Amino acid sequence: MKTRIFALVLTMALAQVGFAADSPQFRGPNRDGKYQDTGLMKAWPDGGPPVAWVAEGLGKGYSSASVAGDKIYVTGMDEDLTGGLFVLNTAGAIEKSIPYGKETKNAQAPGTRSTPTIENGRAYLLSAPGVACCIDIAAGKVLWEADILKRFGGENNEWQLAESLLVDGDKVICTPGGDALVAALNKDTGETEWTAGGLKDVVSYCSPMIVIHNGRRILLTETSKYVIGIDPDAAQLLWSHPHETKYDIHAVTPVYNDGLVYFTGGYGSGGGVLALSEDGASVSLKYEDKNLDCQHHGVVLVDGYIYGCGHNNPGLMCLEMATGKLMWHTKDIRNAAVVYADGMLYAYDGPKAGVVSLVKASPDGFERTGMFKVEQGTDNHWAHPTIANGRLYIRHGNALVAYDVLQK
Repeated sequence: MKTRIFALVLTMALAQVGFAADSPQFRGPNRDGKYQDTGLMKAWPDGGPPVAWVAEGLGKGYSSASVAGDKIYVTGMDEDLTGGLFVLNTAGAIEKSIPYGKETKNAQAPGTRSTPTIENGRAYLLSAPGVACCIDIAAGKVLWEADILKRFGGENNEWQLAESLLVDGDKVICTPGGDALVAALNKDTGETEWTAGGLKDVVSYCSPMIVIHNGRRILLTETSKYVIGIDPDAAQLLWSHPHETKYDIHAVTPVYNDGLVYFTGGYGSGGGVLALSEDGASVSLKYEDKNLDCQHHGVVLVDGYIYGCGHNNPGLMCLEMATGKLMWHTKDIRNAAVVYADGMLYAYDGPKAGVVSLVKASPDGFERTGMFKVEQGTDNHWAHPTIANGRLYIRHGNALVAYDVLQK
């Protein structure tokens, strides 16, 4: 009896403490905008959660933060257009900055885009001009680099590359377009391992992810004019589905659930759902949706429902993924990057508003339980939030702000 009581007390204590997890790549451990921390606040006090620290001097950029172990990683560009990987400790001090090459002075969005993928003491990232690189973090140097556009005959897009590289086993996967469409590089050397062609298109701004459908691994991403599925084990293009949007901005990673693939684009183009065949080798269009025309802010799937913000049709909304039914739509939050953790949505509204909202993830209706304005930093509010180890990280231009969101 004493043993049972002790076990119950211990379980209750652990539930109150919660669970903390790293986020070593773009939009969380699984690239789906869902973070694994639990025990987080379900409502914020006036003014938002307490600020743990502010790190400034990161230069220009829209990279999200990656968190691995006791270090935080983010990229930024200095006045000489040199990109750097910044390494911070959990107190917010910048321990080192590792230069990796030239970035972009693009007038509308100068600075870095790619969120570094961290694995085994190395960082993998892609510059806006199209150079993929691997950085030895401890040594503070670039181990290898590869100009993926030049190597594979691709061309850059209007606002330059924004893909966050995907590490898959001993390979690094990127989307150069051109002759390759999608390519895998050896993660130790940068040499080409495979390419999956069969479709020629210009790269867009999307970061790929790998899902499992009936035991088959399928890489999902979008190019300028297509949603595509790749078998990364056979290095083969399985299928493509045409989807056009203005300026070829496809920046939202497709979402997979129970044999269905959701995709979306901005400027009123909207999206829809594709039904995969049993073997994943083909798709058919199940429905189209014009409500949620998400441009580059990301969407999340929670318990069968898609949450995200529209573009020409601004506002945070909830769709039933299986049917496309619009459950609710609010314009209280308009063009926010949306992520999820522990039952709640975190919506970072931009490009000028800079307001972060905490919203209950429920199809029953919109319920906001906290909000605050990001006062630190520069330029547009475009970076996606990161949640790791009880903290919410907001990148705003030259600043990274860490908020304590763990329930005390």
